[in-house]
Amino acid sequence: MFAGLLDAARNSPFRTPFTRVHCDDGNTSAEKAIVPGRSVQAASATREVEFGSNEFFGLCAVGGILSCGITHTAVVPLDLVKCRLQVDQAKYKNLFHGFKVTVAEEGARGLAKGWAPTFFGYSAQGAFKFGLYEVFKIQYAGMIGEENAYLYRTWVYLGASASAEFFADIALAPLEAAKVKIQTMPGYANTMRQAMPRMMGEEGVMAFYKGLVPLWCRQIPYTMMKFACFEKTVELLYKHVVPKPRDQCSKGEQLVVTFAAGYIAGVFCAVVSHPADVVVSKLNQAKGSSAIDVAKKLGFMGMWNGLTPRIIMIGTLTALQWFIYDGVKVALSIPRPPPPEMPESLKKKLNVE
Repeated sequence: MFAGLLDAARNSPFRTPFTRVHCDDGNTSAEKAIVPGRSVQAASATREVEFGSNEFFGLCAVGGILSCGITHTAVVPLDLVKCRLQVDQAKYKNLFHGFKVTVAEEGARGLAKGWAPTFFGYSAQGAFKFGLYEVFKIQYAGMIGEENAYLYRTWVYLGASASAEFFADIALAPLEAAKVKIQTMPGYANTMRQAMPRMMGEEGVMAFYKGLVPLWCRQIPYTMMKFACFEKTVELLYKHVVPKPRDQCSKGEQLVVTFAAGYIAGVFCAVVSHPADVVVSKLNQAKGSSAIDVAKKLGFMGMWNGLTPRIIMIGTLTALQWFIYDGVKVALSIPRPPPPEMPESLKKKLNVE
């Protein structure tokens, strides 16, 4: 498999354009460029990881662990109140009231409920999400050829992200179920170590996976929007907003663009995936119910409960995740390709200068 991926990586329009230089002033030479005819700055002055190698995919997974595990754990208080808004609108009337009621009943420590399954669950999800996205993006681009990969690059982003998220959610589902139990069922359990054995004892192994299908319905559209919107936003920002080419921007300036593109993508992600998120929260609270039963009971308007805090949470999360992921790539000398450029062969066919 990896031999095929390496071949695909070498021919992919998403391959790395970075060179190895010792300064960040954008002065590079065509002779040093990894991609012939293109010269842009290196991600690091140290040895750069080979694009498409096993090491590359492994380090991308590490970046995913850090970006998802850290960010989701950091917003556990907001996530807790969001989940409670979704499952008990009568008690938790709005975001600020939800915080007030939670602190009054459980103290400030109550806001941290569910941090352990959140950290471990989203760390595992991040490894698959980002690591496999890079794998599938290269593989799919190689399957359709360089020219088609450029022309239909948005479809490549969508397909790669959907494929990656399918596997990421299998890793996330058990811990997401435990998190929701802890956060939305008073007295059920206070920690992951208490929740998971009780879930197994009362409902069996299906307790951990009964929310998998609605989780796919929530996370796959979310991730497709997250990656495709981010990639296209970065492309548009460098083309229409940033006053100089990407190869002339410092690493810090590039990371600012990454953060901005991530936040824009996050807002769209929150809206697209919110109804399924409400169903997941309610489903893990209601024993013996199916996703369809929960959706019918909630109704159309009920599936939009907690949208405002989720937009705030997901927008911030997505921006920080891309910022951390890109920052990890800089720190570990992982190739960071710029927006794709039209292949020379396609330029000749279309008579584009």
